[in-house]
Amino acid sequence: MFKKNQKHLQLPLTSHVDDLPEPLRIRLEHSWAAVFYRELFCKLNEGPFAVLYARDPSRPNIPVNVLVGLEWLKAGNGWTDEELYDAYGYDVQVRYALGYRQLGEGYFDLRTLYYFRARLSAYMQQEGINLLDQAFEQVTDAQIEAFRVKTGKQRMDSTLVASNIRQMGRVQLLVEVLQRVYRMLEDADQSRYAEAFGPYLQGHAGQYVYRLKREDVPSRLQQIGELMARLVEELRPQYAQQAVYSVLVRVLADHFSLQERGVHPKADADLSATSLQSPDDLDATYRVKAGKGYQGYAANVSETCDPENPLQLITKVQTAPNHTDDSQFLAEALPNLKQRTQVMTIYSDGGHGGPQADAVLHQQQVEHIHTAIR
Repeated sequence: MFKKNQKHLQLPLTSHVDDLPEPLRIRLEHSWAAVFYRELFCKLNEGPFAVLYARDPSRPNIPVNVLVGLEWLKAGNGWTDEELYDAYGYDVQVRYALGYRQLGEGYFDLRTLYYFRARLSAYMQQEGINLLDQAFEQVTDAQIEAFRVKTGKQRMDSTLVASNIRQMGRVQLLVEVLQRVYRMLEDADQSRYAEAFGPYLQGHAGQYVYRLKREDVPSRLQQIGELMARLVEELRPQYAQQAVYSVLVRVLADHFSLQERGVHPKADADLSATSLQSPDDLDATYRVKAGKGYQGYAANVSETCDPENPLQLITKVQTAPNHTDDSQFLAEALPNLKQRTQVMTIYSDGGHGGPQADAVLHQQQVEHIHTAIR
């Protein structure tokens, strides 16, 4: 059951913070933790997150502003989940930033954070709404008003973000998918396909590649493609709803041409940038930039840049597969930025220019100044 967290607004009569020597307490009250508590934690509107919880009377949720605050702190500090959890449990500054004044207050198991992420992801998949993105924009808009930041001039730039996935060659990826398909099968089907899967189950996928000679790759790709095509057809009635089956269908289409004469491996040069890079990250894509290959995503960031501002604020963050064009980022971001911030001028490099962006710039009446043309 959803319940807003307002407990932090009523300070206890005594707390562990009060036990600190006065110089340390004053230092804490003027540290980044106090700024985070005041400008992010307290400004976060928890209401939109109510859709993630049951409406029936039940146990109240762990405070949303605490869970979202932890996600922001993890990203800002580059923590692992374990480091995040230790900081939440033992770091006085982190706890102060999240509205706690007692060390033992607000305990929850780390699994709660995983469940929260799963709810966020499921809701985004079902409704197309990114609640964390909305929360970032809502807090930023409140800061813009509080600090009187001028938003008419903004700059925009993109960068490549690596996916946290294991690097795989083509054959290794296909064998890894086959191994997962085998594990998906029920016992009777594993026995039925034991001979067909046999060559691919002798150790992990990397070990299969280690034993492979370069001249054997074309014939092995052919064998894998034929097996995958067979499995896609024969497993469809019973396993079509399984996520692993969907991955099997995707890699078959990515790597092989299905013709009347049979299955044929595609040439390496014909593989799409959108082809699957890892069965553990279905959205990561491949891109070559400045002669170097990247697996993962592209991030595009918009920021105020008026020289009269006492500080500048990031106003929008976008992520997409790394083959996304910069002009597409600009075209997609501009209506939201215009509505929220009344931006009048966008500064960027030459990559953000193009017909797609030009049409939106004209529609929104925003001037685009870029450092070069494409």
